[in-house]
Amino acid sequence: MSHDDAVTRRYEAIALARRVKALVFGVGLLLLAGVFYYALTSVGFFEANLPNYFPNFLNALRDFFPFLASSFPFIDPSGFVDYWTFIQERNLIWGGLGGDTPLLGEAGITLAMGFAGTVMGFPLALLFGILGSGRVTPFPFNFIFRGLMSSIRAIPALVWGLIYIPLGGIGPVTATLAIATDTVGNLGRLFTDELEEIEDGPIEAMETTGANRPQTITFGMLSQVTTPFIAWTLYIFEINVRIAVSLGIIGGGGLGQVLSVQQGLFAFTNMMATILVILVLIISVEIFSQRIRSTLREGDEAQGIVALLLGFPQRMAEAALK
Repeated sequence: MSHDDAVTRRYEAIALARRVKALVFGVGLLLLAGVFYYALTSVGFFEANLPNYFPNFLNALRDFFPFLASSFPFIDPSGFVDYWTFIQERNLIWGGLGGDTPLLGEAGITLAMGFAGTVMGFPLALLFGILGSGRVTPFPFNFIFRGLMSSIRAIPALVWGLIYIPLGGIGPVTATLAIATDTVGNLGRLFTDELEEIEDGPIEAMETTGANRPQTITFGMLSQVTTPFIAWTLYIFEINVRIAVSLGIIGGGGLGQVLSVQQGLFAFTNMMATILVILVLIISVEIFSQRIRSTLREGDEAQGIVALLLGFPQRMAEAALK
């Protein structure tokens, strides 16, 4: 075979491979479009008559944003008064100092549910996370704990809230228990995955010194994942605050419940005021968590958690000036 024939054959092979790739891509795209169309049909998207309801949606938007209702595209500052009035009347940010008004506002109750649920779920998450690792519990017994965590994760926190209603009724207590249960599954799985990635050196060093199994686990394994464990716990805390809002919609209390009530009353201005408070709360929690996790990644964990928290305002100011 001449050199030209080899080049020609090679060129034809490349061209054929490209045509095959294009054909496979085209078929895949058609399949994706077909599945997408079937999904839209299944949810009744084409029967929803969305254009007919669009004027109602525009009217609702005017209620959501009263400062744009009569002056678009200009902003009327007096429109924000409606937001602030509702926030004060319903104690969304802070509560009262006496009477029947709770000291914590609705935002504080939501934050408390997320925090308490995280703390309550942490011990079992740590236990299941450790026992679920193949480095600690031999196969197949470690899959008993992995299966428990998978079963917990398979049930959304909203459903856990419904399950706990016979135990504590509908309220913040039920929501906190649901968040704690959800934390066991989600945080425990993250702990297990971290333990699977640790180095063997410290473990072997502990074993050569004659350390028993608990000592090897504590000082040879857990010492390597202290920082990731703290970071993942803070991350789950962020998620739990969002879950607390969702649970409030089914009566769990806090900002979610206020949002649900105002939606039932079609008070869209009040809904938007509540959404703004939710937005501020979630962003504040994320910034706080992110800064602590960032500090841990930079190796400042040696200063201790107290110094870490006390130095938070200074680090935030420095970050804002960068």
